[in-house]
Amino acid sequence: MNIITTAKINPRHLKPILNEYPDLTIESGTIEEVRPKLPLAEVLITYGEDLTAEIIRECVNLKWLMVVSSGLDKLPFKQLLKQKIIVTNAKGIHKNPMAEHAFALILQDVRNLVPLLDLQRQKVWDRTIRVGELTGKNILIVGTGAIGEEVARKAKAFDMNTYGVNRSGHKVNYIDKIFKSNQLLEVLPLADYVVVITPLTPETQDMFGEKEFQAMSEKCYFINIGRGKVVQEDALIKALENGLIRGAAIDTFREEPLPVDSPLWNLPNLIITPHLAGRTPLYMERAMEIFRYNLAVYYKGQGQMKNLVDMQKGY
Repeated sequence: MNIITTAKINPRHLKPILNEYPDLTIESGTIEEVRPKLPLAEVLITYGEDLTAEIIRECVNLKWLMVVSSGLDKLPFKQLLKQKIIVTNAKGIHKNPMAEHAFALILQDVRNLVPLLDLQRQKVWDRTIRVGELTGKNILIVGTGAIGEEVARKAKAFDMNTYGVNRSGHKVNYIDKIFKSNQLLEVLPLADYVVVITPLTPETQDMFGEKEFQAMSEKCYFINIGRGKVVQEDALIKALENGLIRGAAIDTFREEPLPVDSPLWNLPNLIITPHLAGRTPLYMERAMEIFRYNLAVYYKGQGQMKNLVDMQKGY
């Protein structure tokens, strides 16, 4: 069996697989480096951002695509469907770092750490800075998959009230009340914190625009660690400049890297992080655990693969 990976994987993660399956060959490189060998590949491992419909057409023997990330919005779904290629991803491996990142942003806000750090650098002792607490605050989690559930679990440790928004309105652990996506405007006014973790689909693109920011309370703090195109950045800028919301923290943007001339850089009530909420030293180790499990299922033709992607829904 020929496996090609365009994702950089440390050999120590591949060695146990090769020891277990000695008849496998695993080759790695950039998509252009391995392109001549793609017609031979039965399995392809990728981050999902280097594939086009043309490249997939060249993969005439490809049966299974493993995406070692959770984001799938750049995949050529129509071609993958046409060739009946199985797609799995690394959904779930980000839940700990991303939930911790969300709470790092929430805690710095409620305890006013950025202004305090500014004062420290000026050697100013000022006890008039107002700080708050999370107990009794309302957090709205938009996108209630594995990451959203973990955010809710951590919110409960801080005695917060948890609300969630998902496509169908199905119940989720640790979330007090769930709303359907078409009820978003109803629940936004309740939120002290909005945390967006939804995948990018045709239904979620531009989900947060002027109407949504106007529906939020002036006390609301907005956090996006999902996908950049879920938020209309012009609407976010207006909301922050005009005081429609108190502040925001954004990890993903419509264009990355964020251009140096973007007005987002200059907003005093915005924290920018460079798309690293999901980063962790354990990232590839966890992704390879999923791959090894699915490889055993694929190899034996028995059982059910983890994280099978619904190709119609796009996640």
